[in-house]
Amino acid sequence: MFETFAALAEPNRYRIVELLRTGPRAVNEIGEKLHLNQPQVSKHLRVLKEAGLVDVEARAQQRLYELRPQPLRKMHGWLERYRRVWEERFDQLDELVEELEAKEKSRAARDRKK
Repeated sequence: MFETFAALAEPNRYRIVELLRTGPRAVNEIGEKLHLNQPQVSKHLRVLKEAGLVDVEARAQQRLYELRPQPLRKMHGWLERYRRVWEERFDQLDELVEELEAKEKSRAARDRKK
């Protein structure tokens, strides 16, 4: 999973993955859409392939790159655990803030009565 994060940490590789969400694309098409030259795109695709994020299929004279969902699903599952932890902590913080606000209102009401 570390390879997935490392591969996606580079902005152009992240942009390529986002572009591939809509379907397979050739190197030249990726370059045109993202305003990158062919050697740059090839370099980034090689890293994405080594990380297991893309598959390549040769069709005639083209190589089509397609997103592999498995590494992203694995990353999502890992992140989901942390999302739940943080949601619980934020819920606890909300409860604490509400409790403090209630105490403050109660204190303010008492002070007005004096």
